[in-house]
Amino acid sequence: MNKLNYISLAFFFSGIIKRKEEKYSNNEDRENNLLCRFVLDGLGVKLGESIALNDDIIIIKNGKKYLGVPLKHVDEEGDTLIVKGLVDKKKALQMGEKWCETSFNNIS
Repeated sequence: MNKLNYISLAFFFSGIIKRKEEKYSNNEDRENNLLCRFVLDGLGVKLGESIALNDDIIIIKNGKKYLGVPLKHVDEEGDTLIVKGLVDKKKALQMGEKWCETSFNNIS
């Protein structure tokens, strides 16, 4: 392979990486893409619906409760979001309630 081929491959792959970075460079686009979607746990059981993003935590409304799950544990699969692995309900409830307290205090 000559130098010209290496250079053209470098430009090709740098374009792919740049497009992936641009996909979520605007935080509003990212939020709009993740909100109002059903969220399932790793076993396919419905956890609720995604309603907000708080830094790197996705907030899920589950009945009258709110769950907080780190975004690094969430994958997109079609129109739904899947939480990888098992959900620690106690920790998720703590994060969700903390978000609820701060968010609803800011409104009033």
